[in-house]
Formats: sequence, C-alpha cells, structure tokens
Amino acid sequence: MNIGACKITLRIPESHSLKGKRRVIGSICARVRNKFNVSISEVGDNDVWQIAVLGVTTVSNSARHADDTLNQVVSFIEANREDLEVVSVEQETMTGF
Repeated sequence: MNIGACKITLRIPESHSLKGKRRVIGSICARVRNKFNVSISEVGDNDVWQIAVLGVTTVSNSARHADDTLNQVVSFIEANREDLEVVSVEQETMTGF
C-alpha cells in the first residue's frame, strides 16, 4: 500500500473575510474531491483571511500513481482558480504499509 500526502499553501488576495475564504476553499475542496477521489481539507491558518493550507491524501497500490494523482490535483487547482495563488507545495509518498 502506498499513501501520498500533499500540503498546499494558497494565497487568496481577493478574500476580505473568513466567510469569503471559506466559500473559495469549500468550492476547491468539493471540485477536487469529485474529480480525483482524494481526501482534501483545510489543515492550517484557519483564522487568516488570505492564506489557506490544504492537506490532500490518496491511497494507491502504486507509488507512481499516488504521485501522479497529487501532481494532477495541484495542476488542477492552479489552472482552474485564477483568484488564488499557489505559494508552496510539499509532497511525500509513504510505501510499505
């Protein structure tokens, strides 16, 4: 079993309240969940208006497939949301569970 985990830090310059941030993050999470069948959630900077940290995980029988899926998620977020900026991405695949 291979587990892929990814931490994505986003900047949302258009957000001027936590409510606006939650709307953007909720939309991203729902679209990513539906398209890629991964787990995704906001995992940090919950009280900061213009910064969001998302955690994404996937389980696969192939480490390569887990890496590819996480790379596709990051590319999807960058390509489909012009109202935000991907600041950083940390990705790891754990093998042998």
